[in-house]
Amino acid sequence: MTLDFSALENEPRLLIEVPLRPVQGSRFQPTGFPDLGAATFTGFNDDGEPVDCLLVESAQSMANRLEAVCWDEAEGDLVVPLNGLPYVKSTLPDGTVTDSIREAHRLNSPYIVNSKEFEAIRDAIGFEANKPFDRRRLASALLKYDPSSLLHGVFLEKVGGVVRLSRVISAFVEAEGIEVAAAGGVKVDRVQPGTGESTPYGKANEGYGNVPYHRDEYTSRNITASFNIDLAQLRAYGLGTDSENLLIALALFKVRRFLRDGLRLRTACDLTPVSDPLVTRPQGYELPDLNDIEAALPNLIEAASPAFADPRVTEVTYKK
Repeated sequence: MTLDFSALENEPRLLIEVPLRPVQGSRFQPTGFPDLGAATFTGFNDDGEPVDCLLVESAQSMANRLEAVCWDEAEGDLVVPLNGLPYVKSTLPDGTVTDSIREAHRLNSPYIVNSKEFEAIRDAIGFEANKPFDRRRLASALLKYDPSSLLHGVFLEKVGGVVRLSRVISAFVEAEGIEVAAAGGVKVDRVQPGTGESTPYGKANEGYGNVPYHRDEYTSRNITASFNIDLAQLRAYGLGTDSENLLIALALFKVRRFLRDGLRLRTACDLTPVSDPLVTRPQGYELPDLNDIEAALPNLIEAASPAFADPRVTEVTYKK
């Protein structure tokens, strides 16, 4: 199976939108922030009129969700279609294993950077203080050791403050035309319902007693997942056609797999696509389906493999 990306050769972006709805009922729970709560804002429709909007899932959270669909938690490895893709595995002193796919800061994770073996990755990055930094060399190093992080974006501040690449693929979920759906509940203590001063076991702030609470869920006229694959940024790395084709296919794999498997964002936020993904730029480009992408990935991985580390999974040992 081959994928034809010729229609994307001169395009700066591949933009995709997918309408979503709750898989059951009409309410959903948005992302929340400790000092902000739900992230509501005022958007504007095509006529310039204000519309109440809501951030359902942030770009930073979506970046991690697009990584999560690449990992098989049961097997502790990449999902089968991505077999042969490089990444870094780190062993902690107690034998616990973590890796660059799941670490929040990717290769900049202290469990990877603080290892003797990371010196080879540092050398490949080639950062030298007080000299112009070569981002193409960083891109080549990421392709060698962890191509997923090249798409995800990295900030290797433990190597140098300028050692960073912005995301090649970014995404977010927004809702417009929102209304609050007030809800709530009670934490029930079947031993000691009361929370007063004379209760036998303790107070509410110690975890005792019945505790009523409220929370705001939302309904919405439209919910949309948006994906942006920066083709111009990817081409600027000069990685070659085989590597570019692999990275485009990997980005599309993440989008398709997220839409199939990753839309249960929270307990009360389980979404489903309303229709097929809409490519808004370039218009007319047909997004390959997941089966075709998965069938093509093994050959694309092998075609790009001369740029990979040997062995492809780099094993390091964490040192505090």
